Amino acid sequence: MNRAVVLSDAAEDDIAEIMEYLLERAGEKVARNYVDALIDYCQSFETFPERGLRSEQNPRLRLVGYRRRATIVFTVEDERITIVRIFNRGRNVEWPEE
Repeated sequence: MNRAVVLSDAAEDDIAEIMEYLLERAGEKVARNYVDALIDYCQSFETFPERGLRSEQNPRLRLVGYRRRATIVFTVEDERITIVRIFNRGRNVEWPEE
């Protein structure tokens, strides 16, 4: 069963930050290629969403690495996969308490 893949607002902001970071350091072509491939990878969750590790902080969240440079945080629901955040280059983030 294929599910829709949706990016949260925070994940869209993360992608914009990654693009800005790469534009400054690697140029437009490299930045666009990387971001496009990252988005394509996220879209591939529609056919195999049960991948990755469960988060210790929140068991609803799954984490999967991308090219050893980013961590994708997502949830799997009946109808959709939500990309919650995309942390680039080992960014350490505090999770809010539930």
